[in-house]
Amino acid sequence: MTTEGQGLDRGLTNYGDRDFARYLRRSMAHSMGVSTELLDKPIIGIAISPSQFNNCHRYMPELAEAVARGVLAAGGLPREFPTISLGEVFLNPTSMVFRNLMSMDVEEMIRAQPMDAVVLIGGCDKTVPAQLMGAASAGRPAIQLVTGPMMTGRHKGERLGACTDCRRFWGRFRAGEIDAIEIKQVEGRLATTAGTCAVMGTASTMACITEALGMALPGTAAIPAVDSQRLVAAEETGRTAVRLALNPITPDRIITHESVENAFRVLMALGGSTNAIVHLTAVAGRLGIRIPTERLNEISDETPVLVDLKPVGDGYMEDFHAAGGMGAVLRELRPLLNLDCLTVDGATLRQRLDEAPGWVDRKVIRSFDQPVSKVGGLIALKGSLAPDGAIFKRAAATPALFEVEGRAVVFEGLQDLAERIDDPDLDVTAEDILVLKNAGPQGAGMPEAGYLPIPSKLARAGVKDMVRISDARMSGTAYGTIVLHVAPEAAVGGPLAAVRNGDRIGLSVSDKRIDLLVDEAEIRRRLADFTPPLAPARGYASLYRKTVLQAPEGCDLDFLVGTAPSEAGR
Repeated sequence: MTTEGQGLDRGLTNYGDRDFARYLRRSMAHSMGVSTELLDKPIIGIAISPSQFNNCHRYMPELAEAVARGVLAAGGLPREFPTISLGEVFLNPTSMVFRNLMSMDVEEMIRAQPMDAVVLIGGCDKTVPAQLMGAASAGRPAIQLVTGPMMTGRHKGERLGACTDCRRFWGRFRAGEIDAIEIKQVEGRLATTAGTCAVMGTASTMACITEALGMALPGTAAIPAVDSQRLVAAEETGRTAVRLALNPITPDRIITHESVENAFRVLMALGGSTNAIVHLTAVAGRLGIRIPTERLNEISDETPVLVDLKPVGDGYMEDFHAAGGMGAVLRELRPLLNLDCLTVDGATLRQRLDEAPGWVDRKVIRSFDQPVSKVGGLIALKGSLAPDGAIFKRAAATPALFEVEGRAVVFEGLQDLAERIDDPDLDVTAEDILVLKNAGPQGAGMPEAGYLPIPSKLARAGVKDMVRISDARMSGTAYGTIVLHVAPEAAVGGPLAAVRNGDRIGLSVSDKRIDLLVDEAEIRRRLADFTPPLAPARGYASLYRKTVLQAPEGCDLDFLVGTAPSEAGR
């Protein structure tokens, strides 16, 4: 009979002789200059993902060094190991395709290597969810450390932060309001420091959600990347990892049905990224936890938007940190939260919130009874166009477009969109509804293409927003009246595939519906000849296409999803 072992004896390489495996492993460890005393300590893995194709992770080596200091100070042995790195804007066709691959890398390396606990260091959009997914599946004590948001730049007296401002200025450039010289100046001033986007985009949203879940230390989500307190947080994260190794708390004890509901509630209060719904669904799904669409909408309708940051409001993440950060938000939400959820430092959420509150800047983080909006930032829609659901960010949309019916202007895919959106002869008006097909998980890997640009002839006429619908995602930094994640997607024969130019579509935010106003029999007739796109022949692309799930299931690979926990285990 064998045991898993601890420290360097954990998961010994199988040569058929455990004593030989231990002897050989220790001899190789000595070759790295590690003392015998340290080899007998708990081992803390440090999962790192730096890359020169990932601007968000530029300071990661310094963070890893700080984590290692904390591990050593607490009596552990730190061991860095690399995984795939996902730099959002440097990946083709989209980083979303590789999120699941990174999660597999993280899971397998945690399992395969001798570590008693692991620190996950990540920041860029898909990295943190990939790490949480992998850690949840690996089942070993884990703690997340995010890289932190960048600081803002300056342009003509106003602050700039990637990437809400990049979209705003690009829209002005397309509309002819600024020239090529100024847009080039803005390009060099949008992202001036290391770190993730400076607004409440996907990276910052996932950082906040991770803290709300209890998988990161309290108060660490919003510390700017270049702030010295980020390094202090890294050191304390290393210390905490050693405590986790000695008194294990595995992710399944922290990521529970109740803590996932807390995280969704925080998402609504932040006015956070639509992407977070897909990511949080995937993380929860690794442990068999599912929050139904109906419950998501209940949470949203019960939860006010409290945080006044771009793209919903005016501020930036550096303001959020200075204003009180996640602690202030959680205290405002306290009556709605499940307070007995365990956090990675061994305390409950109740214990955290019982501590004395700090100062709060109410210009940035509103009180519960004086919110930015009385209802949450995101809702799920259903209807004949999206029988399995779609997502709408009402906090970043134009209220005048919440209850509309319009004529569909259809683009069959990304190439069609690129070729025709700025065609002067495009038959389109501001009252029409732009529809993009074949951009979902199977159709195109679900890129952030849902932020369809306003046709240039309308933009130059002053149109700032119009209804746009797709099975794609959009950046968490984006804004507008946009219906996303339509499921089933067009590439698997969902009703979206049946939409034709001139069809009428109805959007009702109050009823939470999105409908193709075409007779059901006619929709069935149109779909009768549907042919799915050809799958890639080899490699990860082939595996992804064959096994990826739809957006309401988190776009995970079907063989990675966990089984539901028993009610008794909650």
